[in-house]
Amino acid sequence: MKKKQHRHRQLQPSDDHHPADQRERASGAPELQLISSEERDVGEDSLPAWVKRRVLLLNATFEPLTALPMRRAVVLLVCNKADVIHDDPTGPFIRSADFSVQVPSVIRLRTYVRVPYRARVPMTRAALMHRDRFRCAYCGSKAETVDHVIPRSRGGEHSWENCVACCAPCNHRKADKMLSELGWTLRAQLVPPKGPHWRLLAGNKELDPAWLAYLGEGAA
Repeated sequence: MKKKQHRHRQLQPSDDHHPADQRERASGAPELQLISSEERDVGEDSLPAWVKRRVLLLNATFEPLTALPMRRAVVLLVCNKADVIHDDPTGPFIRSADFSVQVPSVIRLRTYVRVPYRARVPMTRAALMHRDRFRCAYCGSKAETVDHVIPRSRGGEHSWENCVACCAPCNHRKADKMLSELGWTLRAQLVPPKGPHWRLLAGNKELDPAWLAYLGEGAA
């Protein structure tokens, strides 16, 4: 029994040379094909950089919802379910015979979507780094890792109240010691962050500068 072959339609640059094409080429932004299902099945590290691009999705009320994969963002635009809020001059162009769209940095839903309320923001490495502003909680230098204030070997929990961003030298010196044993103090009180934008920060370490206006103080 022959296996059915699935053909994937690709969006690619057309051969017609009209003024819109000339403007796109002049911008220096690349023209791309949408990836096939076979390409999506491979590991993310092996995908081209443009495939990994994320677009900030806002609710109709301008509340940040999530960072969408580029492909899903384009689908929302093409289906007239979202509008572009911030263009990205360096964004790639995706084209077909029917349309041409440059991937933006921020889009907004045309219809309001109700989001289930979640009281506590999940703690991830990315969110913790944003909370501590990528600075070591002990010395203030650039943070590279995460440390448990009360070591886990001594009963410390993996929680917002017991984890901090930390530089490698401080992490090495502290090891499994208590702060009182070292005479160290924390630079700030450890509290869980609040706000819907923190759920987005929890999954994105690197942020597009155009997103910051919508993500509050925690993203600065």
